[in-house]
Amino acid sequence: MPNAVASIPSWTFDDTFVSAELDRRPSPERDHRKIKQAIQELAVHMVDGPEKVLPRFVELAMQVTDGVSSGISVADLNASPPIFRWAFLKGTLAAFEGATTPRDHSPCGVTLDNDKAVLTRHSERYYSWIADVNVILPEVLLVPLHRGTEQLGTLWIVSDELSHFNRGHVEAVTEIAAFVSIALRMHQTETRLSQALSEQESLAKEMSHRVKNVFNIVDGMIHLGGRRAETTHELTQALSGRVRALAVAHGMIRRSFADGSLPIRTADMDTLIGAIMRPYEDPKRSTRVITRGPDVSFGEHTTNAIALVLHELATNAAKYGALSRETGTVQIDWSTNATTLTLKWKERGGPIVTGAPLAVGFGSRLVTDTVTGNLSGTQRYDWQPEGVEVTLNMPLERLKA
Repeated sequence: MPNAVASIPSWTFDDTFVSAELDRRPSPERDHRKIKQAIQELAVHMVDGPEKVLPRFVELAMQVTDGVSSGISVADLNASPPIFRWAFLKGTLAAFEGATTPRDHSPCGVTLDNDKAVLTRHSERYYSWIADVNVILPEVLLVPLHRGTEQLGTLWIVSDELSHFNRGHVEAVTEIAAFVSIALRMHQTETRLSQALSEQESLAKEMSHRVKNVFNIVDGMIHLGGRRAETTHELTQALSGRVRALAVAHGMIRRSFADGSLPIRTADMDTLIGAIMRPYEDPKRSTRVITRGPDVSFGEHTTNAIALVLHELATNAAKYGALSRETGTVQIDWSTNATTLTLKWKERGGPIVTGAPLAVGFGSRLVTDTVTGNLSGTQRYDWQPEGVEVTLNMPLERLKA
């Protein structure tokens, strides 16, 4: 094939789509019995593995039409915008395996819209995206692939000569296409089933992992709290609140995927803060809890850690600080730079603060251990008379954990 192709602006749709010529061309006699026998032999092997039979069907279509290349354009109607994915390519265009083309601006799209065989002539002169990859397509015969009303894609064959394809080719390829549709649908069903089973296994492993993490966290809180709590009631109250914070954190975690790789469990800062602080809001006062910051997401372990920190800060504010007074407010701001997430907790309108507490309770120790240990961050308390201010700095690289 030549290496330089340029689209021709004056080349029209009618210049490109010349299906009517198929009826005017002579159609030499062919050994249809031999073609049917080849199709039947391939059909027998579809049960053994459609992914193995599909390339042989494509090759058979190229052979019976004396084409130079052939392939399947699989319709992906869920993509935005919808596209075709090239698969099982044979011949001169085999190097384009896996390429994508537009659904609504392509010969394949026209074929599906017309739901019948289509013949194109020098489609690279009409479609600039074909010309951009330096491909010349003197003629292409395309037939639709569908299963009932479901559009699966197209089977196409390329000829490097004009006036090559005829009505006999259409009949042979159409018969092949019927079996290609069945095999392609079987292949897609097997692929989806395999993905579903794989995801189910992944979900089971994920659930087991998350349950173990929760047990480990709760076990640690019980042991540490038990050594510091003076009464069973005090221990129960503290643990109850912290377990609820963990439950909220786990409810925030959602599954996402990066570049089609393994699932990543994430939550976002704004939603997590809103959920933790909701019990302290006053429906009559929209300014009791004020939050402000950019979109920030983080992984499961970070979600648990930040939830516990926020819960402890809120609990202390409700017992001794701004949230213990009807007029009190808490403002939570967060920001990021290239390496760090900074979260600032600011209380106002509570009791006058006379300084740092003389004794450090379990909650405060939990905050310190979580920020400096789990999150590899730093914390700073500023005990101002009008209210405590807490600044937490955490490296962004730890937020994905």
